[in-house]
Amino acid sequence: MSKVFFKPHEAIGENDRIDLDKVLAQLNFNADGLICVTTQCFKTGEVLMQAWMNKTAIEMTLATNKLTYWSRSRQAFWVKGESSGHFQHLKSMRLDCDGDAILCLVDQMGPACHTSRLSCFYLEVNNKSNQVQLCSPYFQKTVQEEQA
Repeated sequence: MSKVFFKPHEAIGENDRIDLDKVLAQLNFNADGLICVTTQCFKTGEVLMQAWMNKTAIEMTLATNKLTYWSRSRQAFWVKGESSGHFQHLKSMRLDCDGDAILCLVDQMGPACHTSRLSCFYLEVNNKSNQVQLCSPYFQKTVQEEQA
């Protein structure tokens, strides 16, 4: 259904506007009522993490400007940074062309990953050696090591 809604908007112009409530109602949530969210640092462009939101989590995020996700394992909302203090402050929320994915640009306070790394994407696949390894030295250090 959302593709039918989003298709006519592919030619949207710079000054065109679409009502947010209408767009949220047409997002393509999966069978569990969730949509994939990729979170990126608005300053550096670094991809920080991937998580899930439902419609209420999107609304909570927009209302508070703090990223609120849906935990599939706990079946509960979680505000990133609520327990660690490593909040993600929303700078921009973007929807993809067919309404089945969200990109959030954030101001990340501290590490994004529960491992204390700046990003959750610190493992790199080396196809030539058929191995997985730590990425560049940027990802090898935790935030605490960089601050020391």
